[in-house]
Amino acid sequence: MTHKIFNTIAFRLALWFTGIFAICSGVVFVLFYLLATQTLKAQIDQELLDNASKFSAVINRNGLVGARELAVLEAQAAGEKVIFFRLVYPNGEVFASSHMSYWQKVHVSKNALKNLIIGNNNVFETIVIPSTGQKARILYSFVAANAILQTGIAMDSYTRFLSAFKHVFIGAMGFIIIFSVVAGWLLVRKALSGVKAITKTAQNITGNNLEARVTGTGKKDELDHLAITFNSMLDRIEELVKSIREMSDNIAHDLKSPITRIRGFAELALTHEENLEDYRGMASNTIEESDRLLDMINTMLVISRAEAGEGDFKFEKTDLSLMINEACDLFMPLAEDKNLEFKREIIKDPVYIIADIKMLQRVFSNLLDNAIKYTPENGRISVALSLNTRELTITIDDTGIGIEPECFEKIFERFYRAESSRTSSGTGLGLSLARTIVRQHKGDIIVKSRQGRGSVFVITLPYNNLEVI
Repeated sequence: MTHKIFNTIAFRLALWFTGIFAICSGVVFVLFYLLATQTLKAQIDQELLDNASKFSAVINRNGLVGARELAVLEAQAAGEKVIFFRLVYPNGEVFASSHMSYWQKVHVSKNALKNLIIGNNNVFETIVIPSTGQKARILYSFVAANAILQTGIAMDSYTRFLSAFKHVFIGAMGFIIIFSVVAGWLLVRKALSGVKAITKTAQNITGNNLEARVTGTGKKDELDHLAITFNSMLDRIEELVKSIREMSDNIAHDLKSPITRIRGFAELALTHEENLEDYRGMASNTIEESDRLLDMINTMLVISRAEAGEGDFKFEKTDLSLMINEACDLFMPLAEDKNLEFKREIIKDPVYIIADIKMLQRVFSNLLDNAIKYTPENGRISVALSLNTRELTITIDDTGIGIEPECFEKIFERFYRAESSRTSSGTGLGLSLARTIVRQHKGDIIVKSRQGRGSVFVITLPYNNLEVI
């Protein structure tokens, strides 16, 4: 359980939140510490300089005797453990001082005197009093031509401040870390609650249950967009699974009939004892059913490869008007057998496009075959080809049985057959193949229809379409 928590995004984000918060707080404390220590040290140095100014003024007015008296008085007034004064010659010899029992271990620094004599106006040192271990700030300054003042102030307040600051820092950092851990964990868990809902929904989805959906936050944030995207993905998956199921059912149904007939022919061949002509008829029927199965399988392969971008199309310069006229001539006898009026409005001049002529022939033949098949006797079929500067349009209009509006898109799905067409022979692959081929030519195919009044299939293809190659 602990291992799982450590691997969660919530734990890692909370850890990052805590680390960043703690680092920022530590930087603030350090900056405040440096500022406070510099301020305290500056105050102590200023106090030492003020004392040096006093001694310089007294010496100028009353001589060294007055400086000795001032040293004693100042030390007594501030406290002998707080401050001390020494007056020394440049060679380091002491000739006057305040009471030094507390400061007796503090000696005159030869280096400080040397630096002062070299040219520095004031020399500061921070030392540790050997007898007490306390820090003191020392100033060496000329107060007369041959007199140097050594004065020092105990840094008890400075030390107490640092000690108090360290305790506050440790306590505050402990509180900050605990607070940032708890707050970060709660905030991250709250922010990732939507992800948990999505995960739970995904876990509840099975092959038989695709109806579960994630409830959006309604806040228009990233998680809300994620929930919307996830639900859209589920909708597409559900639609895809549904279409796969329908396709499987249709494939099973369409394959069952020819296989059953082939099996029946084989059984008859085993039990039939008549002449050779009967066997030839059975063999012919078997070949016909086998060809029908092979044609169905080949058509499915063409559609699948084309949709996957692996279609074997051979694009070349093609006269589309010639192809349409030849197809109309081929299907004219079938229309005459049903007493159908067959009209064509096709541009007489050549209409050249870059296309796979054999594939387009399959498209046009399929649409003409459907128009003749589903148009009752004495009906009408018309074919038209028109073009403009950007695209050309092929229209196949009939007065057949028509198509329900809700089926306008479904008829282009593989193996789908409308109720009105189930009594007629067919595999349900023709229109799917037709749209796939047209779209491979950067065009499209749509249908317009009214139930019982006929259908209009419209093919649009790009004109001057060298880019399809």
